[in-house]
Amino acid sequence: MSSLDAVTAWMDNYRKAWESNDPHDIADLFAEDAAYFTEPFAKPWVGRDAIVTGWLAHRDKPGTTSFEWHPLIVTEDLAVIEATTRYPKKTFSNLWVLRLDNLGQARQFTEWWMQHPA
Repeated sequence: MSSLDAVTAWMDNYRKAWESNDPHDIADLFAEDAAYFTEPFAKPWVGRDAIVTGWLAHRDKPGTTSFEWHPLIVTEDLAVIEATTRYPKKTFSNLWVLRLDNLGQARQFTEWWMQHPA
């Protein structure tokens, strides 16, 4: 599997987890000791259990968003992804830094997000 294929598969599974909010779907995205940064300088959620707990505490209601993404950089273990997330009354530009392990799970994930002006 190419690096782009691995990133695409991860992004497809991320979107599936985003829509399902199923703890197993969320946990499957991340390595056991992964770190999830909700903002670049925020304290990360560390480990699958903490990531699932944090995700579910901040989940979106399924079917309330649209999401488009494309990779800016993809290497063997790093991807930088540019995306747009649209909610009914808000739109965000996203820049994600994703580090995958050999199994295609995230070992580190950092979100940079900016709300569009009203």
